[in-house]
Amino acid sequence: MITPAEVRRAHEVVRPHVRRTPVVEGDLGLPGARLVLKLEHLQRAGSFKVRGAFANLLLRDVPEVGVVAASGGNHGVAVAFAARELGVPAHVYVPTISSPAKVERIRALGARLVVGGDRYADALAASREWAAGAGALPVHAFDQRETLLGQGGVGLELVEQVPDVDTVLVPVGGGGLVGGIAAALAGAVRVVGVEPAEAPTLTAARAHGAPVDAPAGGIAADALAPRRVGDLVFPITRAHVDDVVLVDDDAIRAAQRVLWEHTRLVVEPAAAVGVAALATGAYAPAPGERVAVVVSGANTTPG
Repeated sequence: MITPAEVRRAHEVVRPHVRRTPVVEGDLGLPGARLVLKLEHLQRAGSFKVRGAFANLLLRDVPEVGVVAASGGNHGVAVAFAARELGVPAHVYVPTISSPAKVERIRALGARLVVGGDRYADALAASREWAAGAGALPVHAFDQRETLLGQGGVGLELVEQVPDVDTVLVPVGGGGLVGGIAAALAGAVRVVGVEPAEAPTLTAARAHGAPVDAPAGGIAADALAPRRVGDLVFPITRAHVDDVVLVDDDAIRAAQRVLWEHTRLVVEPAAAVGVAALATGAYAPAPGERVAVVVSGANTTPG
């Protein structure tokens, strides 16, 4: 388990390299909630993932050959960005389903890009094979202690910015963000994970009692569709995540439109799942409940 004190120590190391992203009142036309949005899509490199990337590069020993990451997109962008900032060579493996916008950003940031199969798990296997031969440091997108420590900074900032927050809705893929936030808050705030119905990794793990392979598809597949939740993540979520809810692709698309129409925010599908949960009633706040939604990334195109 990761303690709040460990998250805070890591946050102090990472903080000079990342933005303290703003929170805004979320007047989205949704009834019943006192809503705020934590705008991690405004983070450097376009998503919360850069926190975990910097944590890995700053808290671990990096060999001369550099680092290697497998990613559906955002983690690859984050690792490429952090590596460029710190002068470290980076190799990034992506699957064919990755968003072209994210792939182009990885290339533009100077990482060596390799397409490694159709899904995230394929890219991960290819990256591990290369790392074993080259001696590079693997930087896992979610199932790495330093990754979780870095992502936990989102939770620390949120409770400083919104001291009266009752509940935070967090997108879930492999679980790095929800695990990091849950570890940082350790029950002080209710944490609810939100998953695409076509990629229910944490839902499946909770039903099974351990990480287990789940379907990996849908509109947010590049960001929220590994085959299973992380082994390090799962005990944290079992201890500190109160609930997990599912939203379908139509609801995610509609939530993207809501965010644009009401706040002029352009976000990727994965970033809209929390709003989708509120709009569909998958998560129904109690009267007066102060709800924060983590808007996790914006590595997409406006059109």
